[in-house]
Parts: sequence; structure tokens; C-alpha cells
Amino acid sequence: MSLTDILSPSDIAAALRDCQAPDSFTPKKFFQISGMSKKSSSQLKEIFRILDNDQSGFIEEDELKYFLQRFECGARVLTSSETKTFLAAADHDGDGKIGAEGINVLIYRIRLLRMCCNDV
Repeated sequence: MSLTDILSPSDIAAALRDCQAPDSFTPKKFFQISGMSKKSSSQLKEIFRILDNDQSGFIEEDELKYFLQRFECGARVLTSSETKTFLAAADHDGDGKIGAEGINVLIYRIRLLRMCCNDV
């Protein structure tokens, strides 16, 4: 299975275009534009499995900096600042890595913000 089996190729392309410039990536906006914020827990787990390059069950900081490249080979690497911000947002237990539940928690928070604040 590939990411385009779950997410629209045009949504992925739009999300990648939105964060082409260094330090322009935010997980919240990327998840919204790519359509990840609308996916079910089981779909998010599958996306996580695809993104977990070494299949360890976690996405560590070294893997996370290549996050955009998992969507498209030619995409840029996340900056150190973007990587650390992303890790802090999704590492719900403070162990320095993201488990599948960390992505689900982050998506849940994004959905709550949209409901509470009409945030787009």
C-alpha cells in the first residue's frame, strides 16, 4: 500500500507546495491540506506504518526530518527547527519519538481546534 492509496495525490501535492520554503512546515496545516486530518484512526495507522521508514513502530527524529520526502522523493528535508517542533507536538509521552498513537493524538487536537475555533 502507498500513501496515494489513502490520500489524494493532488492533496499531497498541494500540501508539499505549501511548505516548499524552509521553516514554512507546520504539522497542523500539512495534515489539513493533505487530508490526513480527515482520515480514520485505522487509516492514520496505515499512513504511520508507511512513514515509519525502518518499521520500528516509532518515527524517531532522524526519520522525521525526511517526513516530506516520504510523500515525494524530491521534497525538501525538514529544518532542525521544524523537526523539533513536529516532534514536540506529536511525542505525547516525551520519549523522543512518535508512535502511531502520537499521530492520532495530534490529529485529534487539530480536529478539536477546528471544532472549537472554526479554525481552517
